Amino acid sequence: MTGIFSRSNIDDEFWDDLEEALIASDVGVKTTMQLIDRLQSVSDEESLKEPEQVRLRMRTLISEMLTDSSEIEPIPDGKPVVLLVVGVNGAGKTTSIAKLVQVATKEGRHVMLAAADTFRAGAIEQIKIWGDRLGVPVISQQAGGDPGAVAFDALNAARARGIDLLIIDTAGRLHTTHNLMEELRKVRGIVQMNSGGFTERVLLVIDGTTGQNGLMQAKSFTESVQCNGVFLTKLDGTARGGVALAISAELGLPIWFIGTGEKATDLSAFDAEAFAEAVLPDPVS
Repeated sequence: MTGIFSRSNIDDEFWDDLEEALIASDVGVKTTMQLIDRLQSVSDEESLKEPEQVRLRMRTLISEMLTDSSEIEPIPDGKPVVLLVVGVNGAGKTTSIAKLVQVATKEGRHVMLAAADTFRAGAIEQIKIWGDRLGVPVISQQAGGDPGAVAFDALNAARARGIDLLIIDTAGRLHTTHNLMEELRKVRGIVQMNSGGFTERVLLVIDGTTGQNGLMQAKSFTESVQCNGVFLTKLDGTARGGVALAISAELGLPIWFIGTGEKATDLSAFDAEAFAEAVLPDPVS
């Protein structure tokens, strides 16, 4: 977008090229059109004459669109939390869980993991390995077991041990597979029925490289298990990350965390202003 805003004037070609650049950045057609319409209205109201002025106003609008107005804390202090983590295979769920554990334990929380991904071969062992590395207990059953039973046992164990944060891993679901999504709904129901004393949160993990497919995933998972927030992964590589804007604008679903690498420390709380500045950086003088 740097070239677009370095032009000398605002004309029809400017708006067309800006629209094309946003769509290419995975913002999506619907959100792009909303943003362009708002920008054009602001430009008319404020008599903006230069592309650089539009860039600054666009950055403000993007920040506003991404700012979480729900006032729901991802992991509130002062009370036990059960965090159900959902998402498709390959999105980086397990690594994201490890990052959350590392941050929580450094903050003094007592954390427990539940290996409710009983479907994928090796998933239980993967969670156990992270549990050993990070020094937190893991509740699990045999592969092929009932994931709902794992969630039930983990809630009871966490309550008995005075755990502050219980993180439940779930099997990666293809959001287009009806039977698998139904099973995930059952796990969600078991958590709801047995979470007395815990604050519930559902965190959706989305691969930032998936583009508009990430928006479809967010819609499907939110309809199935009422997600509260998003962990956007893999923003360290070629991910354009525009899907964050589409998810916030179209679903009202806040981005809570971003992953910027493979290590357990590569986690950041999402900052709408910083994201907007990264999308539209100041020109290099």
